[in-house]
Amino acid sequence: MKFIETLRDGEQIQEIYLCKHRQTALTKGGKPYEIVTLQDKTGLLDAKIWAPNDPAIREFEDLDYIEVTGNITLYMGKIQLSIRSTRKVQEGEYDPADYLPVSDKDIDEMYKRLMQYINSVKNQYLSTLLHSFFDDPEFEKNFKFHSAAKSVHHGFVGGLLEHTLGVTENCQFFAQHYPILNRDLLITAAIFHDMGKLKELSRFPSNDYTDEGQLLGHIMIGAEWIGEHIKEIPGFPVVLEHELKHCILAHHGELEYGSPKKPALIEAVALAFADNVDAKMETVKEIISKVPEDNLEWQGYNRLLDSNFRRSSK
Repeated sequence: MKFIETLRDGEQIQEIYLCKHRQTALTKGGKPYEIVTLQDKTGLLDAKIWAPNDPAIREFEDLDYIEVTGNITLYMGKIQLSIRSTRKVQEGEYDPADYLPVSDKDIDEMYKRLMQYINSVKNQYLSTLLHSFFDDPEFEKNFKFHSAAKSVHHGFVGGLLEHTLGVTENCQFFAQHYPILNRDLLITAAIFHDMGKLKELSRFPSNDYTDEGQLLGHIMIGAEWIGEHIKEIPGFPVVLEHELKHCILAHHGELEYGSPKKPALIEAVALAFADNVDAKMETVKEIISKVPEDNLEWQGYNRLLDSNFRRSSK
């Protein structure tokens, strides 16, 4: 298979890609054509169908896997594909792992490590709450597969798990270094902090905001979801419920970053820092990961980090 990142101007290809999006447009002369966005695990490819009524263009829809034949050209500094023919392919003709961005870490091993943290929580109410989610095989399946973002950081299969484990391990370090922290509360909040993204974002390959995600956001979704499970646990302390929910609601640290509340507990402060560190480190990693180690050129201004970045010298 020729991955998108390897395509070059002048190539003729016949390959299978995932159709991320398809829409009809009009040329300046009023002639219809189609804009198609193709995807594999290495990136996206802009494509055009200039003769949409040609019998060689067989029917397909968004999120179908399709075999395309066409020419690669360079337009305004970016490669694009002029599609001559299409064919919707069937399961078994492709490996989904070639088309979806996936964590470079072992997903089952990460989940095993996360379960070790869950099993280490001694508070009976927090332990019961954690197991009410993570002992569910369907929840486990979704948690392993889901991304942590549409873009920005950890926007790949296994991303939510990788980010959650990273934040939890940061919190474990904080709890060991600062004994004032309530470890059980902090670890539980870390494991739950982005759980709402399971409902905020749709599953791959679409990985887009759901209606619930657009209206409520993952912070509110997560806090409400936890509350629903707490109702099923007899005797769960009200104060502990409020403290846990506060950590979730405040984990972005600042109101302007989307948190409904600013941290008012020391565990909420620690969680906000742990989350920010893991997200920022992954963001920088993704910026420089495709840059050769001997390339010390500046990679350009990044809006999210408000800075320009390059690799460090060896």
